[in-house]
Amino acid sequence: MIKFCFIKKKEKLYYKTLEMQTRRDWLKASMGIGGILLSPPSILSAQEKIQYNPRALESTIRLSSNENPYGPSKNVQQRIKNSFNHGCRYPYAYSDDLASILAKKHGVSEESIIITGGSTEGLRITGLTFASNGGEIISGQPTFLAMMDYAKQWGAKINWVPVGADKGYDLNEIEKRISSKTKLIFLCNPNNPTGTLVPAKKLVDFCDTASKKTIVFSDEAYYDYIEKPNYPSMINAVKKGDNVIVSKTFSKVYGMAGLRIGYLVAKPEIANKIRKNVVAMSNVLAIEAAKEALKDKGFYQFSLSKNKEAKNRIYAILDHLKLDYITSHTNFVFFHSKKDIRKLGKTMLEKGIRIGRPFPPFYDWCRISTGTLEEVDLFTKSMLEVYEG
Repeated sequence: MIKFCFIKKKEKLYYKTLEMQTRRDWLKASMGIGGILLSPPSILSAQEKIQYNPRALESTIRLSSNENPYGPSKNVQQRIKNSFNHGCRYPYAYSDDLASILAKKHGVSEESIIITGGSTEGLRITGLTFASNGGEIISGQPTFLAMMDYAKQWGAKINWVPVGADKGYDLNEIEKRISSKTKLIFLCNPNNPTGTLVPAKKLVDFCDTASKKTIVFSDEAYYDYIEKPNYPSMINAVKKGDNVIVSKTFSKVYGMAGLRIGYLVAKPEIANKIRKNVVAMSNVLAIEAAKEALKDKGFYQFSLSKNKEAKNRIYAILDHLKLDYITSHTNFVFFHSKKDIRKLGKTMLEKGIRIGRPFPPFYDWCRISTGTLEEVDLFTKSMLEVYEG
């Protein structure tokens, strides 16, 4: 049997394995802290360790930005290294090649794909294109703010619709508020920070109806984490010719947040308007990395599997502490901390855990990302210290 413990050395945390002599010792250790049953922290197989090359723990555990700590995959890293000689080239031709790959993947024309410097650029330039100079964006609240914050700088007006008691979108109220001033409806589905998912039929019906009155933007950054079978992407609406724009990213399940690459999918008439406002695009190394990531099915499935394990561990500590949470369709969990998030954030940071920022008006709720299993176990330890002393 093996017991795992933490030691700190030169501002880095590492794991040390200690031989266990008896089953009794193992059972005693496996109860973890406060009676929470924890698996051994490092449960990657020998092959997984070789293939996915997990990094050492950092002195501050970052569970605040919904990153995939296992990426980029080993194959993607090699593709980046092999692409350095192309760094002298402008990215346009490489971008067109990626657009062609994505068009085939989604069953749309190449004109419907816009490569962007992360999905954030796509959100920002869409708001700029359609809602500047007094145009209205209707959005649920709380949600991911990149589009709205940027559009406001260009004169857009934001019509906020609070989420319901279940923390899900109030689509009926959003639809009621559509007027001649409305240029965009923003949906983040699954939603950040709540982790909620619009029921499939409600989503399809809403987009079908609302897109006849204005443009619906569907941010699908977390779409890959949805476990409901055959849950529809709103790219289906794009293929029907509806006034719908879909945003995708390589930052989450592919573990490439630092490389800054994403894309939009829209019918050509809409895509061509947005394309004129692209500022950053991306770079050759990120584009080549994206091409490789799309082929790396093993890493994709590995990321989903580890994310699910990490979420289950988070659920376990929240259940133990009797803290309510929203069942998540993402790589984070939104839970009722019963503490002011600004104070809790400071307390957890002192313990080496960086958690999510405040999401008004839910100042006593916390968003926690699913890091590695080792990182989540450290989060568990810190939560027990904060809530049980």
